[in-house]
Amino acid sequence: MAGTKKLLRALAGEAMEVPPIWMMRQAGRYLPEYRATRAQAGDFLSLCYNPDLAAEVTLQPIRRFGFDAAILFADILLVPQALGADLWFETGEGPRLSTVTTEEDLARLKPAGAIHDHLAPVYETVRILARELPEEVALIGFAGAPWTVATYMVAGRGTPDQGPAHALMAGNPALFDALIERLTEATIAYLSRQIEAGAEVVKIFDSWAGSLRGAAFDRYAVAPCRRITQALKERHPGIPVIGFPREAGDRYAGFARATGVDCVALDNSVDPEWAAAHVQIDGCVQGNLDPRHMVTGGPALVEATRRVVEAFSGGPHIFNLGHGITPEADPANVQLMIDTVRGRG
Repeated sequence: MAGTKKLLRALAGEAMEVPPIWMMRQAGRYLPEYRATRAQAGDFLSLCYNPDLAAEVTLQPIRRFGFDAAILFADILLVPQALGADLWFETGEGPRLSTVTTEEDLARLKPAGAIHDHLAPVYETVRILARELPEEVALIGFAGAPWTVATYMVAGRGTPDQGPAHALMAGNPALFDALIERLTEATIAYLSRQIEAGAEVVKIFDSWAGSLRGAAFDRYAVAPCRRITQALKERHPGIPVIGFPREAGDRYAGFARATGVDCVALDNSVDPEWAAAHVQIDGCVQGNLDPRHMVTGGPALVEATRRVVEAFSGGPHIFNLGHGITPEADPANVQLMIDTVRGRG
């Protein structure tokens, strides 16, 4: 199917006049049909672990918008939960986890290979999607990068500067490295099972990579991504991998060479013209429209969309947002973006 699925063609290095389109968090709270299905599930985690409903919300934006790819509906924190961490969501505040800040906390976690029973519903969701997606739509699996997942596990929640993880990294580097090792092994195992279930592409979300600097970026963003990518390609030759070291700034340049990923996803803090000159020279790039345009719409949305398409028109490109679409976005603006990319706007 690589010959007909536009996303896979772009990942293989083909530049297309009209790039493939998908959107981070495309199954989400901006859609009324998602909100209805989530209400049916009862809560967010119940939705993640219900294969029929998780597949349904994954399919909803494909039916509505005709995206070129679907991304598995799940959450990056399912992996720490599968390792034995407590996980719950506070209404209006986001995720909470039991913390890993001592050797005893780490010892209580399960081995990386023991996650699959807990995550079996996720693999079943992938199998359903592999059967039900239109044949021209690619299926993307994903996981959080070890650094980003570790920041939540150390702090027990999201933090503005990932300070607790940085403090543990500095104060007990052996413990922090052991946690990164456990998460790296678990991520390889998790993504490998997604591929076996039918994922055609996998994406590694390093949402908090931007708080790493210098040698820390190399050690905790680049090295784990390289190891995960190499392991997956050894197990599943030809599988494309997208890396997203969000807010990496000038470290986006060379990231593909350093890690072996087939595509670098870009956040909207970098100019597309700069990224075309410094990142796209190494292969496919993904991005990077500002998600705020999905709220505000209008001529500015059309202009910004055309700028991104034009900037990356000289090489392989997957059109996407620079981060996830937000709950207050207007679905009509999503359609306007798609129409603009595909030449109807």
